[in-house]
Amino acid sequence: MKDSRYAIKYAYIYTLLIAIILLAPLFVYVSYMKKIQDVKNEIELKDRAYSIIKLFDDFSSNDEYFDYPRFKTFTSGLYDIRQKKIFSLINTPIEDFSSGYHSDGDVAYFVMQLPDGRYFDAKYLIVQNVVSYFEVYEKALLILLSIFVLIFLLTLLFLNRFAKPFKELNKKLDNFIKDSIHEINTPLTTININTDLFMRNNQDNKYIQRIKASAKTLSNIYQDMEYLIKYDRLKVEKIRVDLKRFVSERIEYFTQIATMKNITIKSSLEDDIYVFMDLAQLQRLVDNNISNAIKYSYEQRSIEIELKKDDEQRAVLSFRDFGVGIEDTKKIFQRYYRENSSSGGFGIGLNIVGSIASAQNIEVKVDSKLNVGTRFTYIFSKQHTFSQKDI
Repeated sequence: MKDSRYAIKYAYIYTLLIAIILLAPLFVYVSYMKKIQDVKNEIELKDRAYSIIKLFDDFSSNDEYFDYPRFKTFTSGLYDIRQKKIFSLINTPIEDFSSGYHSDGDVAYFVMQLPDGRYFDAKYLIVQNVVSYFEVYEKALLILLSIFVLIFLLTLLFLNRFAKPFKELNKKLDNFIKDSIHEINTPLTTININTDLFMRNNQDNKYIQRIKASAKTLSNIYQDMEYLIKYDRLKVEKIRVDLKRFVSERIEYFTQIATMKNITIKSSLEDDIYVFMDLAQLQRLVDNNISNAIKYSYEQRSIEIELKKDDEQRAVLSFRDFGVGIEDTKKIFQRYYRENSSSGGFGIGLNIVGSIASAQNIEVKVDSKLNVGTRFTYIFSKQHTFSQKDI
């Protein structure tokens, strides 16, 4: 579905660019057709003028009066040598009495000089009509629309044909990743269960603790990948969550990973703060922030996690580390963006967090200073924040 939208989008953009490029030759075409229209109109006016002259010539002095010709789409008039009306059906003033064809806006007229004293003492015969370029513009618009539609359809067809092998490759890659993630889940679960059993029945072993911490890190990456793959099919089920209890459980989960870097997780969590949110999305938001705080903190430092309500009774959850900091805070929520590739990761964790925050109307603030640390603050909307008395 997304591929189709992209194809339509870029086909439209490409077609629009081609249409803009075609405006120059189309303008030349319109100008040329208007000139042809003017030439045709000049011929018609000239013919009308000669037909009037013929009527003048056929008029006999014996006739009682001359019936001046009237036409449905043309008007005409006789003017003396001083350019004054002798008889005229023309209502608009004539600006130019030089012989030939003239046009002024949508009005055109043809001036014919007459022999002195031959036709009712008139010096000029002028025939006028209204010029319409409607057919010219109509044809130009029809040509432009036809080209636009043709280019759009051809471009869409070309993009779909061109993208087809890439779509198939991408589908195979998606299936491979899905299968790989599914295969990773089984041994990962086995490692976690067996390390837990070993640690329960034996004294603390630093090697087993490292295995357990690494398995948890891998599990967090696995859950991010699984969330990305199933994102379009995930059913969001919002429930009321005790935020202090939930965050405390996630802190306990990551404590072992933090201990491997001699990092202490400090928390200040207020009671009686509930949010209305999907558990899977909330876990991705919290886990990725704690995981990143551990990853980018300096060793033998601490991480501060705070939960409180602000003056507007909104839940405010913040994560602060004392580490490398972030150079460009505007890019960190872009997928695959990593400022420091040496720290590992795929650049998808914060992208997931950003998409969840946007979808759930959670305000995000990022304050960072290089080589000092970073604070991520998440402000839940008031309508999604509750107290025990509200439940």
